[in-house]
Amino acid sequence: MRTLDGLTVESPGVTVPTPAAEPGAAAGIGRWWRRFARSKGAVFGLAVFLAIVVMAVFAGVLAPYDPLTQGVGAPLEKPSLAHWAGTDSFGRDMLSRIIYGARIALIVGIVAVLLALVAGVTLGLVAGYYGGVLDAVIMRVMDALFAFPIIILAIAMMAIMGFGVTNVIIAVGVGFIAPFARVTRGDVLAVKEEPYIEAARLAGIGNLPIIFRHVLPNVLAPIIVQGALRVSGAIITEAGLSFLGLGPPPPTPVWGSMIAEGRNFIVMAPHISTIPGVALMLTVVGLNLFGDGLRDTLDPRLRR
Repeated sequence: MRTLDGLTVESPGVTVPTPAAEPGAAAGIGRWWRRFARSKGAVFGLAVFLAIVVMAVFAGVLAPYDPLTQGVGAPLEKPSLAHWAGTDSFGRDMLSRIIYGARIALIVGIVAVLLALVAGVTLGLVAGYYGGVLDAVIMRVMDALFAFPIIILAIAMMAIMGFGVTNVIIAVGVGFIAPFARVTRGDVLAVKEEPYIEAARLAGIGNLPIIFRHVLPNVLAPIIVQGALRVSGAIITEAGLSFLGLGPPPPTPVWGSMIAEGRNFIVMAPHISTIPGVALMLTVVGLNLFGDGLRDTLDPRLRR
């Protein structure tokens, strides 16, 4: 028996068609998942990320109490069957506040990174493709942003704009524009010298169609990885601002504010700080592991 041109030959004059090939899209997804699943840490990170997403989306169903209602238990009550994560100094259920805090963390993290991604990728595409004076001006502005630690820049912007979730998103998003711009620009500089880009120019295709049809799709992989990794940084930054009293105002349930509140009761009620801290740690570690897995999967230089 032998195979020839997709046909399995059983005997002279008798042929049996081989099974149909796996569809291209399904085969691509399967190969992607097999590469991703090689890293147990990446799978763990994905599981943590999905768990946080479920908590955020279904907070109203999963939370046993209203996170803002005081007196649902005794103040500073330790974890028990009635209150799995205990209560805070106002008698509010800590588990409910942690679950709702996941919603704030994800909203700030994802929306801030999307804001930074759109602005940074746009600036990086323009700077890398057109070059010259435009490139120099854009990248000097990005260098100026890089000169400030993100948390310092966010603190300065919050002091100017005031409190609120929207202002936190803007402050954190602005701090992450520069990394996206630099990564995008570096990849565009390499891609725009490829022969197919030159062929598109010679065919009379305009700059904008070339940028969005040929350049952008070929620099998306590192941008996606950057986005996944930066979400954890945005969540950490939001928690830091809330810890310092510059995040969403009380009684909004945010992890950073919970950790800050627990400082006053760290001896008699350590759960107020430690449990939100563990939630924050697991979220950040999970997102970093997930981002590392995406990088190893999407970067052809790291494929095994």
